[in-house]
Amino acid sequence: MCCFSKTAEVSDTNIFARAGKDGRQFLVYSMTVKAAEELAMILPIPTPKASKEDAVQFLALDKYEGFFDEMRKGWPVNRGKGPPPMLGGLGSAPAPLQVVEVGSFIASFVPTQKDFDRVDDKFKLPADVWAKLPQYKDWGFAVFQLKKGEKKVHPMAFDFPRADPKKLFFPTVHIHDGKVEEKAGFDHTLYCQASAGENIIDWEETPQPAGLFMTKLDKAHGIVDDKDHVYRKTMKGKLKNADVWMG
Repeated sequence: MCCFSKTAEVSDTNIFARAGKDGRQFLVYSMTVKAAEELAMILPIPTPKASKEDAVQFLALDKYEGFFDEMRKGWPVNRGKGPPPMLGGLGSAPAPLQVVEVGSFIASFVPTQKDFDRVDDKFKLPADVWAKLPQYKDWGFAVFQLKKGEKKVHPMAFDFPRADPKKLFFPTVHIHDGKVEEKAGFDHTLYCQASAGENIIDWEETPQPAGLFMTKLDKAHGIVDDKDHVYRKTMKGKLKNADVWMG
């Protein structure tokens, strides 16, 4: 799912991943969220160590709110194959980070954990939470500011440089109330367009390429390849609280 700076109820999470050029990766994220106060969604991403502040390119999909609705159309409901497979401070204040308006969101790339000192307190996690997640020590973070209330947010999208360009990454670790649990409740569907070198054996493939069922790819900033098929896998129920890798 992802990490939230405040308490939130989240469901119907959809994540799309595809390798980009020069070792980069596209990532699209959507969910339904309910929160009593303004908060931030924080996505740890495996960027090269100490990446620059402009390393991540945020992409607006507010003109393509039905991105995942159309992607689901790639699997006819009458195929009879059942559901897709399941995946088991002191001193002077630091300069604020660059922010970008991305559709309905304000987004920032936080290059390192220490750079969270440059983020408003309501949009970051306590230091003791990061201490429980040593795997993110050298990672970067995409931060999206969300308003309070209950809403289905339009897809959030960006592309980023990968520390390991041979692997696709899906951010699925859960932190919703400042706790890091060994297992968490999942309500996810993962989607990807994968190369021959990536392990997609147990993912369900569309019978047609994306260009035949996604009608607004001209508004998708090149995130989806219209000539390639799409693969999906679901994650539902109480599962290991960990990110998903392919490759």
